[in-house]
Amino acid sequence: MYDHHTKKRRRRAPSALVAVAAAVPVAAAAVTGWLVWAAPDGSASHRAGGGASPSASASPSVSRTAPVPPASGAPASPSPSAAPLAGKVVVIDPGHNPGNFQHTEDINETVDIGTHRKECDTTGTATQDGYREAAFTLDVSHRLREVLRARGATVVLTHDADRPFGPCIDERARIGNEAGGGAGADAVVSVHADGSAVGNRGFHVILPGLVKAGAADTAPIVGPSRTLGERIAAEFARSTGSAPANYLGGGTGLDVRKDLGGLNLSTVPKVFVECGNMRDPKDAALLTEAAWRQKAAQGIAEGISTYLLG
Repeated sequence: MYDHHTKKRRRRAPSALVAVAAAVPVAAAAVTGWLVWAAPDGSASHRAGGGASPSASASPSVSRTAPVPPASGAPASPSPSAAPLAGKVVVIDPGHNPGNFQHTEDINETVDIGTHRKECDTTGTATQDGYREAAFTLDVSHRLREVLRARGATVVLTHDADRPFGPCIDERARIGNEAGGGAGADAVVSVHADGSAVGNRGFHVILPGLVKAGAADTAPIVGPSRTLGERIAAEFARSTGSAPANYLGGGTGLDVRKDLGGLNLSTVPKVFVECGNMRDPKDAALLTEAAWRQKAAQGIAEGISTYLLG
């Protein structure tokens, strides 16, 4: 997520490879095992911290658990053990957009994030071999969606590569704030991969800092967001075997930020998950493996679940 770290540079590619990851419904029983998704092989794009204007986007992609007609004598709804997250709304925010490379002028326009104005979005980072962050975030987000749906949650994606670029960081926040029929999501997770220096390894979860300026007031969400982040960090490490980042967070896997529009403008618990460093060869080898991405999705899902279930 280039725009989120001072050590990252904005990448402008001469052309874009648009990767569209198709969301394929998977039965709950199948989700119990590892899901195998075809990994997008193309570009990564990302609007720097915000959301596109409503006129620039289609409605967010919504995935709901499909109702299954009950067998004779069976209960009409799943039992709590079969669908523990029934009634919960989770918003997944895949960082960047594969089309951002083709719309640099649009994503460079600034939006208000409360404390200051910031670019609508960025292109994101990529591995040395060209596997782009936007492709990675979509793939992990699709896997995460299926795990959560199998547990009964209603899942909303901020985008599914179904729009030319974006959404901007302010719109991404707004989607989470307005999910669930306007009541707001129970949890929002923005999926990313870092673009730091070689030798910097590991994952970290970004938490909102205390901000009150303009349209931003994070006071109500700082506490619950930290709890959400701590749960995800613990389960992510357990599922993937990855260590917390060795270059920030003091070994905790947690980093507090006040400069991200997606967090500043959120009114519901929200965190960013940086799954690893795409610029480090060892981390990149993990991020490009489908089996590891499934473990990453599983870990994030476990963290969300333990948070929502208390």
